[in-house]
Amino acid sequence: MMTSRLFRRILKALGLGAYFTFALGPIVWIAMMSLKNSNDVIASPPKFVFTPTLENYKAITVGLDAHDVETARPDYPKYFLNTLIIASATVAVSLLLGTFAAYSLARFSFRFKEDIAFTFLSFRFAPELMVILPLYVVFQKTGLIDSFTGLTAAYQLITLPFLIWVLRGFFEDIPREIEQAARVDGYTWWGVFRRISLPLVKPGIAAVVILSFIFAWNNFIFAMILGGERTQTVTLGILGFIGYERVLWGHMAAATMICVIPELILAFFVQNYIVRGLTFGAVKG
Repeated sequence: MMTSRLFRRILKALGLGAYFTFALGPIVWIAMMSLKNSNDVIASPPKFVFTPTLENYKAITVGLDAHDVETARPDYPKYFLNTLIIASATVAVSLLLGTFAAYSLARFSFRFKEDIAFTFLSFRFAPELMVILPLYVVFQKTGLIDSFTGLTAAYQLITLPFLIWVLRGFFEDIPREIEQAARVDGYTWWGVFRRISLPLVKPGIAAVVILSFIFAWNNFIFAMILGGERTQTVTLGILGFIGYERVLWGHMAAATMICVIPELILAFFVQNYIVRGLTFGAVKG
């Protein structure tokens, strides 16, 4: 009996080890590359024991010798700031519009409600390449190419449908009896929404905001086609380290590690907010 339990524990440990190696292996490898010099990065076989250096991070943040192609800095801090502005504005607009849309779809009955909800969802399912051409034509005629406003509007196709559908589920989880009791006490629908429903779905709002921010942060296609030098994002800025004669792997790895820092921080906290059914049992009948 003890041998069987020990065997299962060993198998479980080996399985978890294999999973973490598969999941975290690429991140660890890139982190190691970011701390190597140019010779260690391209060494064959790969070096696992080396002297760490922060020169790659220094090169892409404060720059070194601008005349040396190996240490010349693309404007990566600017790209990081651009991405932060675009992703934050995208989430803010999606949250403002999507919260009201989600509540309306969850609580009110009107004609074609489910058709409208499915239309929102279809935007999330549609491939980005399918909508990029008409968007480019519209943006070109309206002067929105390479603008923060244009990219924020385009990113709504990524974040808004997701936010509406997730928040709709959270609002539907709230027992109607709670809102009806508030109505009896004299609250208007706006008062019920602001004072009762909205506070109850705060964990859902936090989770969907974090995930929407990650989706906007990682976008590549919209930023590449609809953006430009003024609004270039980190996903495109990393490509600046690929030159005609060589690839600056160390610089690219350092830029990648800096790029994922906001996502890692947000992903660490997302587990604390994904709480479903938070009001189950709140009303006894």
